[in-house]
Amino acid sequence: MKAIQVKQVGGPEVMELVDLSIPQPKSNEAVVKLSAAGVNFIDVYNREGRYKIPLPFVLGQEGAGVVTALGGDVKSIKVGDRVAWASQLGAYAEYAAVPAERLVPVPKGTSDRDAAAAMLQGMTAHYLSHSTYPLKRGDTALIHAAAGGVGLFLVQMAHNIGARVIGTVSTDEKAKLARDAGADDVILYTQTDFETETKHLTGGKGVDVVYDSVGKTTFEKGLNLLRPRGMMVLFGGSSGAVPPFDLIVLSQKGSLYLTRPTLGHYTATRDELLERSGAVFDMIAKGKLTLRIEHTYPLAEAQKAHRDLEGRKTTGKLLLIP
Repeated sequence: MKAIQVKQVGGPEVMELVDLSIPQPKSNEAVVKLSAAGVNFIDVYNREGRYKIPLPFVLGQEGAGVVTALGGDVKSIKVGDRVAWASQLGAYAEYAAVPAERLVPVPKGTSDRDAAAAMLQGMTAHYLSHSTYPLKRGDTALIHAAAGGVGLFLVQMAHNIGARVIGTVSTDEKAKLARDAGADDVILYTQTDFETETKHLTGGKGVDVVYDSVGKTTFEKGLNLLRPRGMMVLFGGSSGAVPPFDLIVLSQKGSLYLTRPTLGHYTATRDELLERSGAVFDMIAKGKLTLRIEHTYPLAEAQKAHRDLEGRKTTGKLLLIP
């Protein structure tokens, strides 16, 4: 099979298209023939070595396709089932072996591509808005990268809950996407200082929560925008890692909360995984959540997909098609 393998960490150029044997399932695994694999910033972090993974490895933590083989202990699914997963390596390939308990059924009426586009970013937006800081009607949320993959899901979910959404974006095109998704106010951070503008929009009161996937360039100003006892939810670092800082700053700025969550900890049990993925698929089926697949790339163009993602050239979801 064809796969994208990383033998040494670094830039997009370290991703190699290689020939590997189709994996054989361990007793608890299923082999999935992939229809689509999602491209996410966690793949960049893995490729760069920010998250340590033994070398060599096949990139990709999100995919969807059809089960072709089962390990002897697997009872929950069968050959021919359409399934999707997130947070398991190996999706940048034609086939992947995945623990069966991490696979979720793809509902009828949902395509494999939509399933691959919804799993990681959709469930991330769900846990951020429903669990990490459970939004309620009347809350005000600042969402950075509001037209990005997670951002567009998160804006829609926050809007549906009844929260006021302030989004930051880099271009007029992205501003329109964020507004169409339900953002009440959109700040072009390339033209306006988002800290000053957010203070203006909130009458100096600040926001209840900041959802920050940008990191280094936005973190400090985000803390300045939180109301007393507000929460900074740092769930990515597309501009780089946040430098170490003294936690006393949190008390000085209003007894703030700070968390650095990951999807794995919010889908740790199979029950929670099925509940969260089912909620996302249900929102899609009912028209409450609109997917935006920005671009699809052949598997061989994984390097280009990463360059586009890192270059902030994209909105919505990027997929690799084996």
